[in-house]
Amino acid sequence: MGRRKKKEDRGLKPDPQYNNILVARFINRLMKQGKKSVAQKVLYGSFDIIKEKLDKNPIEIFDKAIKNVSPLLEVRSRRVGGAHYQIPFEVHGDRKQTLAIRWIIMAARARKGKPMRERLAEELIDAQNNTGAAVKKKSDTHRMAEANRAFARFAWH
Repeated sequence: MGRRKKKEDRGLKPDPQYNNILVARFINRLMKQGKKSVAQKVLYGSFDIIKEKLDKNPIEIFDKAIKNVSPLLEVRSRRVGGAHYQIPFEVHGDRKQTLAIRWIIMAARARKGKPMRERLAEELIDAQNNTGAAVKKKSDTHRMAEANRAFARFAWH
C-alpha cells in the first residue's frame, strides 16, 4: 500500500477557442509566470501559421504531433543491492501526453532566431511528420529502455 494519496483529478476546462482539453493542457504547460493570455496567443498564432502553411485543420496536426511524440517506454532509476539500475517501464495514461507536451515545448524553446509561435508551429509540423527534436527525444528514450531491457526483472512495484 502506498504512503502517498492518489492524485485527485480536478478536471480541466477546455480552451475557449477550440473547446479541446488537450489544447488547454498544452497552454497551461506553455504558460510562464501565470501569463495565460500570452500562452494562448502563442499557441493560437502557431495554429494560424500551420493552417496557412499546410491548409489543414491545425487541431488534427496538433493531435497527430502529440500522438507521434508520446512514448511507450521510459526508464526509471532504482537502487537494487547497492547499485543503481535504469529499469524500463511502460508509460501509462496521462503521462504519455504530459511527456509529449513537455518535449514539444522544450524542443520549440531550443530553436532560436524566430518568434515562439513560429518555432512552435515548425516543431508541431515536424512532430506530425515524425521528424524534429521532440521525436528524437522519444526515440532516444525508447533506445535507452531497449538497451536496459536486461534489468526489467527488477521492475517490481
